[in-house]
Amino acid sequence: MNKTLYFCLAVLSAGSVCYAQGSAAPANPITQSEKGLYGFIAGTVVGAAQKMPEDNYSFKPTPDVRSFGQLVGHVADANYMFCSMASGETNPSKDIEKTKTSKADLVAAVKDSVAYCNQVFDKMTDASGSQMTKFRSFDLSKLTILSLNTAHTDEHYGNMVTYMRLKGQVPPTSESQPSQPKK
Repeated sequence: MNKTLYFCLAVLSAGSVCYAQGSAAPANPITQSEKGLYGFIAGTVVGAAQKMPEDNYSFKPTPDVRSFGQLVGHVADANYMFCSMASGETNPSKDIEKTKTSKADLVAAVKDSVAYCNQVFDKMTDASGSQMTKFRSFDLSKLTILSLNTAHTDEHYGNMVTYMRLKGQVPPTSESQPSQPKK
């Protein structure tokens, strides 16, 4: 099994283990669970952005998809969009996908966007996260919007993994996996 599956199982079972042992539930367990999952997924995206060589940042598997660098910028932009929406703040994004091209600038931008989302999580409680807000034509809770961001980030990490594999790079979630025996 890979690190992602282990992490998800750990997050899901942590609450039942604490409850079974009679421990007091942490304050804001839903928010903390969401923040933990987001932190793991966001960390893999940052790791992939750091690991991919700069000369592969312009790589596109086909002409009609984003380059690797554009994916990094898109994730940064989306982090700002989703997290500002959940916090009720004005989106501070600077259209990163369209304005940044160097690896250094894109890695810094995605790190900054993750830090921004972490600040939103730090201010969120289960109660404030249950407040409804508009997302396109839907009324969603603020924590659901943060969950959508996690899913979106994970989706694009999957794209990044494919790009990395096509360029001979081992993605962060596979780095410590035991090698498969040759058949």
